[in-house]
Amino acid sequence: MEAMFDLVDMEELATRIQAIRGFPLLAKDAEFVSKIADILGQLLASEENVERDAVHKALMSLIRQDVKSSLQPLFKHVESGSEIREKVICFLKDKVFPVKAELLKPQAQMERYITDLIKKSVLDVTGLEFKLFMDFLRSLSIFGDSAPRESFQELIEIIQAQADLDAQFNVSDNDHIERWTSCMYMALPIFMRGGSSSKFLNYFVKQIVPVFDKIPEEKKLDLLKTIAASSPYATAQDSRQLLPTVVQLLKKYMPGKKVEDINHNYVECLLYTFHHLAHKTPNTTNSLCGYKIVTGQPSDRLGEDFSEHHKDFTERLTGTEETVRAASKRQTQGMADFNKAISSAKTEEEKIKIKSDQQKSTMTMRAYNNILAMAQPLHAKSPLFIGDKKITLSWMEQPKKPAATTAGAKRPQPATNGNTSANKKGRGDGAGRNQLVNRAFEGLSRGGRGIGRGRGRGGRGRGWGYR
Repeated sequence: MEAMFDLVDMEELATRIQAIRGFPLLAKDAEFVSKIADILGQLLASEENVERDAVHKALMSLIRQDVKSSLQPLFKHVESGSEIREKVICFLKDKVFPVKAELLKPQAQMERYITDLIKKSVLDVTGLEFKLFMDFLRSLSIFGDSAPRESFQELIEIIQAQADLDAQFNVSDNDHIERWTSCMYMALPIFMRGGSSSKFLNYFVKQIVPVFDKIPEEKKLDLLKTIAASSPYATAQDSRQLLPTVVQLLKKYMPGKKVEDINHNYVECLLYTFHHLAHKTPNTTNSLCGYKIVTGQPSDRLGEDFSEHHKDFTERLTGTEETVRAASKRQTQGMADFNKAISSAKTEEEKIKIKSDQQKSTMTMRAYNNILAMAQPLHAKSPLFIGDKKITLSWMEQPKKPAATTAGAKRPQPATNGNTSANKKGRGDGAGRNQLVNRAFEGLSRGGRGIGRGRGRGGRGRGWGYR
């Protein structure tokens, strides 16, 4: 064995390759397998393509002989942050993960084993590496559609650890804001399947909202988008806790009278969040907005006078609607000019710029339409809150128009107040779900704006700063 190890240090390439190819033949027991896998893992850094190919084949042969003893030292390189960690991660991604069905047998036992290895390894990873490992975990049967709710919560807890929800929020720490937002986006598909968003929402209320005004504008919108997208999956208890914050922010961004313009992106996100939260706990809005919703519970607070709250809230709704209608009219008039501008454009660059502006205008019109649709029912004393998929946020992929209803087909049911889930099984809305997850990791490649890997942040040995 020692002689074989000496051979891989020889200068002659042919000798090294021959030694590499012979390693799997020496794997007689687990102790040898682990040691050989460790050595082969280090050889992944080879600059010679033919040598690296030999290492790949030898490692795969070794893994097929003894999966546990082979993978453990490889993940150790990832966990310890050794110089070859990126090479090992690439090997796992390209060679091991694609053949998981062949290697992970017995399935449940081995999937649990590799899950535990990954959980130790993601303590110090980049944003893209974390997404790679999480995508792999979500592909395992133990986290599949038929998995118990506890399995989804395990995934959520892994993401929560990355988001650093136990740390004090520092408004000047762009890394933490970026990491929180990205982790929230990544968790959305798991919220849809039953994972709890409570810890994220509690952190938003207690840590982020008190310093919301100090957060950079582009970061504010990202935060509000994540809250809006997750609101259909919040529990009634979390909805009660979050609603006062949402109403507070709505009053900040909805004018009491008609103005020239509003931050329509903020208002759209907040109204959407308000509807979905209020749908789960409608009587909470009685004391917040002066509504008269009767559920028969003491929390209805029907004996108290909240008429001033109702007057203020509806005046803000009216001011917002008038502002949006005027802005929408101007936007509609401008939309007609885009096709003419494209026709008269002289260069391809000009056309691309005009089309980009046209797309932004279309998205703005969607936001205006959504705001008007969501504001209208809120004027009633006992409004019906939207808790279904009737509204699609302007920045999400728009649903395809359904085919014409055939005779005898059932009409869709209107939204009603209550504590029913937006979707019972957390399925569907796949296009929007994938778009959100992809959005979380836009620009995370090296050299770009995004999440990267660092050292020693808060003693955790992990950082998601700019690269």
